[in-house]
Amino acid sequence: MGPGSYNAESGARFDSGAPESTSSLPARWLCSREVQDRMKKIAIIAFLLVACVAAGRAQESRQDISISGTGLIEPFKASTTNVQVSSNRAFGALLSYRFMLTPTSALEANYQMTYANKIHYWANPNNYTVNTRTHEISAAYVRSFVYKNFNPFVEAGPGAFIFLPIRNSGTTSLDVKQQTQIGAIYGGGIAYEISPSFDIRAEYRGWITKVPTFGLDQLATKRWYNISNPVVGVAYHF
Repeated sequence: MGPGSYNAESGARFDSGAPESTSSLPARWLCSREVQDRMKKIAIIAFLLVACVAAGRAQESRQDISISGTGLIEPFKASTTNVQVSSNRAFGALLSYRFMLTPTSALEANYQMTYANKIHYWANPNNYTVNTRTHEISAAYVRSFVYKNFNPFVEAGPGAFIFLPIRNSGTTSLDVKQQTQIGAIYGGGIAYEISPSFDIRAEYRGWITKVPTFGLDQLATKRWYNISNPVVGVAYHF
């Protein structure tokens, strides 16, 4: 009689001792599934590590760009050549780019343009007026100090200042020419961080440059300007 056969006479079932079939999965398949589970866990951990590193680098912004409104206040100047110079205020815009060398130091590039202002020359006994648009192209080293969300900073560097005469009815009939002066900028201000990507900046900047003559000897003062340049703007970090 075969395994599990039935004896019709005695009514008893005989068990031959052979193992019954089981629904358990093969050991090799179980091992394969464990390996797959481990690999999934490793993949998830690796993904989380990469995401954390990416997030950390995103928070460590090393560049920013800012746009600001500006004022230009040129002081009264008198000279030994009997030429006196005064000016009304000018307003304009400043575009700046900073690259962080360290968390507290940076290099900065600037471009600024002001709307027209009038520079008045008094050369006894004559009066002259030149309507002018002024451009700044400069670079600076910036040193910052971090106090929570407040970041005071100072800066200084070389600059080129382009005095561009506007030939209109506001300019006295003179053969004035565009003039570029080489000088320097300096300044100090404070940045307030409103989010990891944005801050608000307020700064006093100064221009040091020669008083322009627009190519005319009769307008020469042989003096230097210290032009005040207040700035307020917003910066984006990336």
